Formats: sequence, C-alpha cells, structure tokens
Amino acid sequence: MTKAKKIKICDWTLAVLLPIILASSIQLEATSSSGFFPVVFHIIVALPFMCIIVWHIYLHFQWKKWLTKFSKLKVPTRILWWLYILTFISGVATFIHWLLSNEHSPLGGVHGKIGFLMIAFAIGHTIKRIKFFKRKK
Repeated sequence: MTKAKKIKICDWTLAVLLPIILASSIQLEATSSSGFFPVVFHIIVALPFMCIIVWHIYLHFQWKKWLTKFSKLKVPTRILWWLYILTFISGVATFIHWLLSNEHSPLGGVHGKIGFLMIAFAIGHTIKRIKFFKRKK
C-alpha cells in the first residue's frame, strides 16, 4: 500500500472519529462526567483516536529527524502538536484518577478544556487541507 493511500485511510478515520470524540466530550462536559458508560465510551473512542494521530504524524514524518522537521512546521501545527501532548498526558492522569476514585476531578475539567482546544485546532488543520479529502485518488 502506498504512503498516500495510508495517509488517506488515516485521515478519513480521524475525520470520522473527530465528531464522535467531540460529541462525547460535550456530553461529559455538560454532565460533569457523571455516569459510568459515558466515560467508558469516551475512553473507548479516544484511545484509537489518539493512536491514529500518532500514526498520522508517523506517516508524515517517520521517526527519523522528526524533531528537525517539527521545528519547521507552521505555528498552528506546532500548537496542535503541543495540545495533543497535553491532552494525552492529562487524559492518562484523569483516567488513573477515575479508576482509583470513580469520580470526576478538576484535572478532568482541565483535560476537557485542553481537549476542546485541540479539537478546534484539529478542525482548522483539516479545513486548511480539505483539498486532500476531495481528491479522487
């Protein structure tokens, strides 16, 4: 399979998962993360989403010299990367807290706000590259 085909599969998967993550995030925000199943659903959808983002980055930069390539990216893309890192780290910490206490934490609220920012930047990132989704090949 060609690199372009892999990127297309990756990007379309992200495009499908993004609104699901957004809806799940809004639901958790609106209910202060009450309820076992909404939290579990969010985790089940978020884990593949975050992994596919890593795959997306890998497909574009491989592992070689990705730091030097990263430093040459435009500022919004670098911000998106840092928001991803913060969302991921705060999500793991929030998940651990939730497993231990089965309660919402202030860290979960911070995770949610950072996640919403990441989603906003991801939507902008996608809109800027919308022509990629319109190509036939």
